[in-house]
Amino acid sequence: MCLILFAYRRHPSFRLIVAANRDEFLDRPTAPLAFWNDSPQVLAGRDLKEGGTWLGITRTGRFAALTNYRDPARIVQNAPSRGRLVSDYLQGDEPAHAYLDRLVARASSYNSFNLLLGDGEELFYYANLAGEPRSLAPGLYGLSNHLLDTPWPKLKRGRLSLHQLLNRRPNPTADDLLDLLTDRVPAPDTELPRTGIPLEWERWLSPVFIDAPNYGTRASTVLLANNIGDICMVEVTWPDADRREFRMDWPLPAQRAGRPA
Repeated sequence: MCLILFAYRRHPSFRLIVAANRDEFLDRPTAPLAFWNDSPQVLAGRDLKEGGTWLGITRTGRFAALTNYRDPARIVQNAPSRGRLVSDYLQGDEPAHAYLDRLVARASSYNSFNLLLGDGEELFYYANLAGEPRSLAPGLYGLSNHLLDTPWPKLKRGRLSLHQLLNRRPNPTADDLLDLLTDRVPAPDTELPRTGIPLEWERWLSPVFIDAPNYGTRASTVLLANNIGDICMVEVTWPDADRREFRMDWPLPAQRAGRPA
């Protein structure tokens, strides 16, 4: 992913609301959102080059998403696939904090990344450039290709749009969230970050929705998880605007712990 906007226990009716755009080279082979044949509990798109994914959930209430950290000077050739961090977690069953505890010891072997992991009990954020994993408090967050809530123009614009939507709509829909993700307004040059890429590309990458030469937003994904366990996940793939929608039930935390809900 290149932009993840999310509200965690911030809305009175929803445990988790996610609106995310995956930006990628147009020729990278990708499978759209679906349950995986080799792991039927996993619902996610799939990178067909490396076999991992950028965002997904499971029938058991797990959630994971990843963004790369943009810094050309830090890129290590032949590093392991970061998308495997998401798929490995989704295909496993250990708590998020335990998975992250194991990951920390080997995280430096990967190119820089940001990782969000949820297990129905907690939601964690970890960046291999920024210390230890941390459990997130309820709130509204944004994550792009720097650290959590770094105020890049696209992140500020997207997070403000999500804040305004949640304040005016007691029951936001998937279409409401998808509309946020199609914002193509570029940032002015004075607000662009300096990440070591040419200025022309900083301009190309500045909108919420990217449409650059041979590169751009390949998928827009939204997740709505309400407080009674109903899940709606929708993905639109670009440029053909193919839409896929899935609904399921997630176990509530009390049910997961074996207590009456």
